[in-house]
Amino acid sequence: MATRKVELPVVGMTCARCAAAVERTLGKKTAGVVSAVVNFGTETVAVEFDPEVIDLARMAEAVHGAGYKLVLPGPDAGVDAEQEARARELGAQRRTFWVGVACTVPLFVLSMGRDFGLLGGWAHGHWVNWLFLLLATPVQFYTGLGFYIGGWKSVRAGAANMDVLVALGSSTAYAYSLAVLLVPGLGMHVYFETSAVIITLIKLGKLLEVRAKGRTSAAIRKLMDLAPKLAHVEGEDGQVRDLPANGVRPGQVVVVKPGEQLPVDGEVVSGASAVDEAMLTGESMPMDKNPGDQVFGATVNQQGLLRVRATGVGADTALAQIIRLVRQAQGSKAPIQRLADQVAAVFVPAIIVLALATFTFWWLAGHAFVPAMIRMVAVLVIACPCALGLATPTAIMVGTGLGAGFGILFKNSAALETAHRLQTVMFDKTGTITRGQPVLIDWVNPDGGMGPDDGLALAASAETGSEHPLARAVVQGARERGVTTMALGEFQAASGFGVEARVDRQRVRVGKPDWFGQTAALPAGAAAQVSRLASQGKTVMLVEVDGTVVGILAVADQEKATAAAAVAELRAMGITPVMLTGDNEQVARAIAGRVGIEQVRAGVLPGGKEEIVRQAHDQGQVVAMVGDGINDAPALARADVGIAIGTGTDVAMEASDITLVGGELAGVARAIRLSRATMRTIRQNLFWAFFYNVALIPVAAGVLHNVSWVPGLIRDLHPAMAAGAMAFSSVTVVLNSLRLGRRDI
Repeated sequence: MATRKVELPVVGMTCARCAAAVERTLGKKTAGVVSAVVNFGTETVAVEFDPEVIDLARMAEAVHGAGYKLVLPGPDAGVDAEQEARARELGAQRRTFWVGVACTVPLFVLSMGRDFGLLGGWAHGHWVNWLFLLLATPVQFYTGLGFYIGGWKSVRAGAANMDVLVALGSSTAYAYSLAVLLVPGLGMHVYFETSAVIITLIKLGKLLEVRAKGRTSAAIRKLMDLAPKLAHVEGEDGQVRDLPANGVRPGQVVVVKPGEQLPVDGEVVSGASAVDEAMLTGESMPMDKNPGDQVFGATVNQQGLLRVRATGVGADTALAQIIRLVRQAQGSKAPIQRLADQVAAVFVPAIIVLALATFTFWWLAGHAFVPAMIRMVAVLVIACPCALGLATPTAIMVGTGLGAGFGILFKNSAALETAHRLQTVMFDKTGTITRGQPVLIDWVNPDGGMGPDDGLALAASAETGSEHPLARAVVQGARERGVTTMALGEFQAASGFGVEARVDRQRVRVGKPDWFGQTAALPAGAAAQVSRLASQGKTVMLVEVDGTVVGILAVADQEKATAAAAVAELRAMGITPVMLTGDNEQVARAIAGRVGIEQVRAGVLPGGKEEIVRQAHDQGQVVAMVGDGINDAPALARADVGIAIGTGTDVAMEASDITLVGGELAGVARAIRLSRATMRTIRQNLFWAFFYNVALIPVAAGVLHNVSWVPGLIRDLHPAMAAGAMAFSSVTVVLNSLRLGRRDI
């Protein structure tokens, strides 16, 4: 049986129970499907199926029957279809929220104004209650429809989530108010504003959640856009024709001109050049390529013409592998199980049972139906999840706002909740710890055969004919030292070695020490200097004038000025810093030693970085990854918290959870401190939310009914008092969250 594997977006899931339902529908109830695995984090399902038994359309029908939507790919790209579906979902969430706002604001203002006697006698007319009903009904059954659907799915799956709590609390207040309105003598006070406020506030949190999830596909799109669309393919007749890059077949020869991106992975057949592989390795130094060397799609050919035999095309390229790693890593993050949801699983059934028991006890104890029902409603209203629903989002909103003021942008609340538990922070080297640009560090005259400025002037003049980053570093370094370059005569680049030119009637060569060793032994002084500079992790080049070595150039990528202090701050917080880099061990150790990092993993490619993060997870560590390049995206997505440098690539920022806008590493420790402060606030909020509810539920149930010294309003807690206590707990939670905004982090 030849099976096919696809990964498709799913719309409509609100909790892990929904993900399990989709898996069960496809994996166990649909003929022809071998396996189905849902990633709730990215809202996608990976399906393996037999195309001779079932197609995508019938799978979509099965998922639709379970109450969800499977997004099928369009004729061009599945990401387009996914974006459209996410946009429609976001639009629907936005419409329902604003309807809730439009109805809730006047309802709340009128209700509070009447309760506090601010509106005059007309506000107590019976018709005003009918106006309240008119305003509350759209909120209850249009804005709040998603909570009813989510709650029903949750109950049907055998558990009670937050949707059940919201639906139960709001429905109780609404139903009781409707009964008061329709049944004469039942009461005078209605609670329509209570149900409306609950739904509208929590709907705001849902809206923000949908917006955050919509960013997942944006990271994938940016990666896909890196791949060139056309390829210059050499036919059997020797003619070069332009074809779509995804139409190239393995074995075909592709011609890549200077400045162009490689459309495929392959092997160099002929030509020599330097290829910028920063998108793959993250290293700023181009890699020299000669016949027989491997090259990768979406990297940039900088100098010579290359003929490349395709070995990996389409889904088999290194870029496609990075895309798959990002998808898998983003989806593999276990969603944080919020304390409120954990408690709600027990809290909701317990409150229902307690409310029914309260009603039964007081009715059987000889009281009339209405007082018994009032006590039951008081129990349900006091357990209303308003404060519980506000406890986390208000602290998160204040915390993320405070972070933004310091240039720390949190992509989602999960990152803010997780950062306080970090044990290890893994840093990319190039562009993260270092500046990401080679600069001239040393100019040495080993034998003093020529004046220092004269030798450097000749070397820089020769390098003006090259566009290689090392050459640009030499030219810029000479200018910063006040050295003037001269006119360039003949020029020739020796690919992979250096340059040769005629400057001021002198023959000048600048390049790797190995190049010079091919023609003559290096002077003893030069050899010692080369060894010393190379041991410091610098790229060393010799300068020869008319056959005599007159100087040594050392170029390196320098660490950022604040890197050492940022690493020291993390170590003081008890967090272990680790460096991951595609550079060689010698260079990595040199830079790590200067910034205070002891653990170094060098020569690591993108998949290797992601694997190192995975291994740390397997050892039970909570890990953050800090990076700036496309090559860091898989590891950023795999980490518990991905932190992107704001001066880096868009793909890194999309794949991460936190962006440091200014690019300063001091923001890493600051983000962790902010997370710790926010989590303390959330725990305090949850305590106060539960304290009021738990303390007053027994009072609402009537346990103080026969205690004579307790005031009557408390002894027989009315739903109005219950609503007041609930409102007071909400105010307490909000004020406590606002305190967080005044903290100095």
